[in-house]
Amino acid sequence: MASEAQVRASFAVQAGFCTQLGAPFTALLCETLGKRLDRSSEAGRRVLDWAGDPGPFADALALRLCGGLHFLARSGAAPALASLYPPSPLPDEERLWAALVPTLGDGSLPAWLDHAPQTNEVGRSAVLMSGLLVIADRFRLPLRLYELGASAGLNLLLDAYGYDLGGLAAGDPASGVQLRPAWEGPPPPAAQVEIIGRRGTDLNPARLPDEGERLLAYVWPDQPERLQRLAAALAIAGDTPPHVDRAGAADWLESQLTLAPEPGVTRVVMHSVAFQYFDADSQNRVTAHIEAAGGRASTAAPLAWLRYEQDAESGEPSLRLRTWPGGEQLLAWAHPHGRSVRWLGGL
Repeated sequence: MASEAQVRASFAVQAGFCTQLGAPFTALLCETLGKRLDRSSEAGRRVLDWAGDPGPFADALALRLCGGLHFLARSGAAPALASLYPPSPLPDEERLWAALVPTLGDGSLPAWLDHAPQTNEVGRSAVLMSGLLVIADRFRLPLRLYELGASAGLNLLLDAYGYDLGGLAAGDPASGVQLRPAWEGPPPPAAQVEIIGRRGTDLNPARLPDEGERLLAYVWPDQPERLQRLAAALAIAGDTPPHVDRAGAADWLESQLTLAPEPGVTRVVMHSVAFQYFDADSQNRVTAHIEAAGGRASTAAPLAWLRYEQDAESGEPSLRLRTWPGGEQLLAWAHPHGRSVRWLGGL
């Protein structure tokens, strides 16, 4: 069980990340909650007596609470708090805390502490699409996607979005989602990405369209471009949302990705800012199963593992690709929301 001091420190750490990522209101919200939260509400008691690891790379406790507060502000249930959210000017701590006190007592708020944040950040599709272009160029086969930690599965629809990737146009030029990350280095290869199957898994998948507002609540309110992009992606999902199963990553992959190869198709296991949230046993099982399937792959039936995850040493998100046949490549360093890409291409 975490100590109260550790819980409060985790909010301060999250505030620092929010500041670095250009979210001053969310940073202030985390700072204020970390300093002033008390046990007068059920939500406050649950946070301060947190049984797990409250840190940003574990249970992400601060963002769980911030998501619930944003939902209440967006829904009209907390008008005084909503009046302080962007685009209003950044409030001082006293005004923010005064608006937070009654909202923290809302009976629906503790349920937001039960689940890790699910931003389903669509900007990450630009980074993932860059990796799919490398895979498509290498094997010249249609792709079948298996996404771990897929949330609502919006990044499984990445071929429905438009891209400018270092000057390379890809995807759908008429899409309502157009992604143009700041790019350093050469573009990825020009290739035809043909997706013939897509499926994902998540412990708590967001069902569309009913839970679109839940996803929007996890987006930091001082980043309106992310909110607009997510809303556009939700509209694209429309009546035909991607298929996301409710299951643990290891159990699901072991049942869905057969060890026997699939001739004429490149099977792609992919995930973005998700692997760090899997427990050690799940991480080991996922790795072992992919390697076992990879051991039976061939040029006619290849396997790829595309990982857009935080680098353990530097803390910077990277895009890494392992293929069978082939090997391991570091393709890029990227912003955690896909806003910028430093492309290496495995060189």
